[in-house]
Amino acid sequence: MRNRQREAWAARSNSRSCCPGGGCPGVSVASGSLRSPSSLALVPHSAAVGTNQPAQPTAQTPPDSLEISLIRARSQDPTFHYRRRPPPAMPPPAPTYTRYETRRRDPDPRKAALLVIDVQGHFASLAAPIMPAIASTVALCRSAGMPVVHTRHVDRDDVPRSRPLREWWPGDRIDAGTPAAELLPGAGRAEGDLVVEKSTYSAFAGTGLEEALRRAGAEEVVVCGVMTNLCCETTARDAFVRGFRVFFSADATATASRDLHEATLANMAYGFAYIVDCMRFEAALGKVAK
Repeated sequence: MRNRQREAWAARSNSRSCCPGGGCPGVSVASGSLRSPSSLALVPHSAAVGTNQPAQPTAQTPPDSLEISLIRARSQDPTFHYRRRPPPAMPPPAPTYTRYETRRRDPDPRKAALLVIDVQGHFASLAAPIMPAIASTVALCRSAGMPVVHTRHVDRDDVPRSRPLREWWPGDRIDAGTPAAELLPGAGRAEGDLVVEKSTYSAFAGTGLEEALRRAGAEEVVVCGVMTNLCCETTARDAFVRGFRVFFSADATATASRDLHEATLANMAYGFAYIVDCMRFEAALGKVAK
């Protein structure tokens, strides 16, 4: 009798569950332990609720390039740390940025400098699809007589990383003297180009870049490189605040996803920068040459 009562009670409990089979898909009913969500098929909510038929799993959505995985801290701290998986290369850019434009202007090569942001070994996979556009942009600016400045992010033992960077990118260092810290051969560096080492998102923070640009007579900057939504966007915003007119490349910048890239272009066009690409840039410099 008691066994039959326990079986009936278990059956009623399972029938109240929102998920077929008696329990949420992330929890093992037998042991109560957590199962990895990545091993589970996605079940439509409409199929899981209000029916006695087993739901048909749909194809699992591939994880986003910046999907966050949880790892427990090795210390006694009970909180969780977040670590991002290395992002793959962004798909080749499409000329969609014009829909974001609120105003248009051509750069003046007599007053402008090109900033090539962090085209270095650490970001080689992100930069790979845009290397032809970066090479074209550098060549166009150089032929127009514009100063070309390269930046690279470097972590040095004698300079502690800032707390925010340690929190966002734990263990993700770019050590000086390693291939990750070196500029990529296709970045177009030439003898005489200024190379600026930085340790945070903005190329202006504690680097002397503003003073170097002022000495060169630059009033405008053109920003290209990686990552669109981090170092490129932060450098562009910082340049704007410091009084430079900013031009932002749509096809010579890249980041971890199309959504992040497009979001930055929309923000830049709304209130910080004029958006350009290689074709528009070539046309603008051609006008000045004539």
